[in-house]
Amino acid sequence: MKTFQISLLVLLVSTAVLAADNPVILKATTALDGKGNVLRDASIVVEGSRIAKLGRDSRTPTIDLRGLTVMPGWIDTHVHLSWHFGPDGRLASERGETAQQSVLYAAGNAYVTLMAGFTTVQSLGAPIERDLRDAIAQGVVPGPRILTSMGSINETDGDPAKIRARVKQMMAEGADVLKIFATKSIRDGGAQSMTDIQIQAACAQAKALGKRIAVHAHASDGAKASIMAGCTSIEHGTMLNDEVLDLIAKRGIYFDPNFLVLHNYLENKPKFLGIGNYTEEGFAYMEKALPMVADVLRRAAARKVKIVFGTDAVAGAHGRNAEEFIYRVRDGGQAPMDAIIGATSLAAESLSLGDRIGSIAPGMEADLIATEGNPLEDITSVRRVVFVMKGGKVIKNEARKSQ
Repeated sequence: MKTFQISLLVLLVSTAVLAADNPVILKATTALDGKGNVLRDASIVVEGSRIAKLGRDSRTPTIDLRGLTVMPGWIDTHVHLSWHFGPDGRLASERGETAQQSVLYAAGNAYVTLMAGFTTVQSLGAPIERDLRDAIAQGVVPGPRILTSMGSINETDGDPAKIRARVKQMMAEGADVLKIFATKSIRDGGAQSMTDIQIQAACAQAKALGKRIAVHAHASDGAKASIMAGCTSIEHGTMLNDEVLDLIAKRGIYFDPNFLVLHNYLENKPKFLGIGNYTEEGFAYMEKALPMVADVLRRAAARKVKIVFGTDAVAGAHGRNAEEFIYRVRDGGQAPMDAIIGATSLAAESLSLGDRIGSIAPGMEADLIATEGNPLEDITSVRRVVFVMKGGKVIKNEARKSQ
């Protein structure tokens, strides 16, 4: 916690100083614009929080990023910022903590996620994330832009009337998106858990309130029922058949398969084992799921499904979100440029923020990052984020240290 406090102080001082310089001119040898284009020898002129100009500029750059690869800030469409390990090194429960302790852990997770190059996240998690979202938006604490579901709906929420009432309540309390559990966890086999009628009630109410619907669905039946009910995205989709993938493609639904969460669980098994459904059988299911995720990603890509970047980051994965790029390219066969687009312009589009973030263009928010190395040539360069700017403010700049 002391390290976090010191980093916060340094960040606030440095961003205040840099914000005073207006405009800020960034010089890039190579930039990926988030929409599939590679820009060469470009100057990015930032005024306030937005990109004012893109192109050649003869002025001396304020920030020299030549020799690096510049991209829009990455977007993770599925995280759980409140998940963390407790002082004993085991998965913590909010029931055993004060609200202050829980939100401090979440703030720490948000900070390391931002420093890893993720300037926006969608946290499909807990009510405490609303206050963290608002504090970050107000500049009180550093972190990525947050959209949160503040909870979820599942089969235990009752009949359609009760579900509709619960959705209304969540949205009235400030949720940005609705999350529903249409199927069980992969640790429990992933079969459909909510009835079709429950799913229809939840999705219809969210749509009536103008909200997006993210659906936890491993199996085809739960996913298909959700698609027919008008959901926005399918999360996981480990066991989806070709019929459902075709339906996802036809309806323009966003699809978010996840590798990192499974690897993270397996790597941190002792910290989870014995808690809830984190059993030996559950871990065996997760190990079997890894090749299934690779398979469904390949089949989805072949059908031109809108594949967005999400990690389902839980305890142990925060700040390591970029590993998902590597798994998708190495194990899932996704083209590096497609993976980058999935974490930038396409992810922004899926969050209804495509006119604000996710690409490098005049008028867009100045969310910019730079990596040592080019991920189109070496996907592991996503681990080497040396520069982060969010909304025109420099959060991290280690570029000069290695050049």
